Amino acid sequence: MLMRTGLRAAIPAVILGALLAGCSAATTTDGPGSDVPYVDPSAAEAAAVKAEASLMPTPSPTPTLIIQEDPNAPELVRDAFAGLQATYQDGCAPGGANCAYFLGRVNDELNRLDTSMKADKKGPGHFKEPIAWVGALRTTLDGDVSTPNLEKHRSELIGTRDRINTWMQGHPEDYR
Repeated sequence: MLMRTGLRAAIPAVILGALLAGCSAATTTDGPGSDVPYVDPSAAEAAAVKAEASLMPTPSPTPTLIIQEDPNAPELVRDAFAGLQATYQDGCAPGGANCAYFLGRVNDELNRLDTSMKADKKGPGHFKEPIAWVGALRTTLDGDVSTPNLEKHRSELIGTRDRINTWMQGHPEDYR
């Protein structure tokens, strides 16, 4: 009985050993296998050296993003101006379905820019003209930002946006 149990345990070990020996004894002249091309080790090493030499050193990262220090402070002029410029990608025909959104957005973006210019470290005197143009528009709208009133003063609204855009293009240091 003891012999049988030992034999049962030895048979799987012998089969596994034979399989492993058969695998390790396999040799080919083409390298690892017929489906894998043979590469001369000296050629592989030369290619690796060449590739390593051609790599350019990675420059140290330079921060390009200015992060606002106080999240409760008014938005940076650069960011508010980007919002105003984004309105150039939209528009509407007078009385069109998109006009309520578009004209309201232009008005909101002008007010965001006005607030950021007044809070900028350069001071409101630096942004004298744009602040005056938004103030004149605010007077024209007389606090009524309803769609009919914005449509009524559409040319003033778009004109103020365009004047400020032109002014800002002449002052790239304020938004770059």
